[in-house]
Amino acid sequence: MWKRKSRKGRRTTKPVPVELCDLCAKVFPENESVSGYVPDSSAADPTHPWADGLRLITACCDDHFDVVKAGYAHRPFVEEELWAAKLTRTLTAACPQALSMEQLGCRTGLQEPQIRAAIAWHNERMRDQQRTDP
Repeated sequence: MWKRKSRKGRRTTKPVPVELCDLCAKVFPENESVSGYVPDSSAADPTHPWADGLRLITACCDDHFDVVKAGYAHRPFVEEELWAAKLTRTLTAACPQALSMEQLGCRTGLQEPQIRAAIAWHNERMRDQQRTDP
């Protein structure tokens, strides 16, 4: 019959923080990562509003970082998309009740014309998606 070894005397090791390359999906130690922010109007950070409009990219080497960064360089920065991302973040974090325009403005830092433009931008994307879905 097999006996389990007791856990006494076993060395426990701390897990090593790891990262995942945004290009090749290689897993590597966090201290070897190459990372930085690139402009991206779809990015609204859930915990750091100062990073809204910036996307953190991580790569396993400088070459992969440059490839990922170049991909974002060709993407247009659309203010309405950023505003919509801020609204989405606020509405998904808010309690289930509806928020007034003033409450949305206070929670997002946006003015009413920006909120209306963000909603219009979002609705247009939804209509475009419905036209292309089978």
